[in-house]
Amino acid sequence: MAKPKKRYRLAVDRERCKACGLCVAYCPKAVLELSRDQINAKGYPYVEVVKPEACIGCQSCVWVCPDCVFELYEVSAEEGARP
Repeated sequence: MAKPKKRYRLAVDRERCKACGLCVAYCPKAVLELSRDQINAKGYPYVEVVKPEACIGCQSCVWVCPDCVFELYEVSAEEGARP
């Protein structure tokens, strides 16, 4: 029997993001994009998770971010089934 695919949830602290774009460039699955129409209190377009289902939990964004805006969580099968 095959193991269920692990799922991940990526939380972003939008107010700490300075739109450097490193996370976007290093994400192997193109999960992230810089906002095109939203800015944070500092005036920066913050990073958004645009394809959460594609996240493989590699932590590239976590390691490359100079401002520590990410938290990565493994999601249980029950949580993953919720909308």
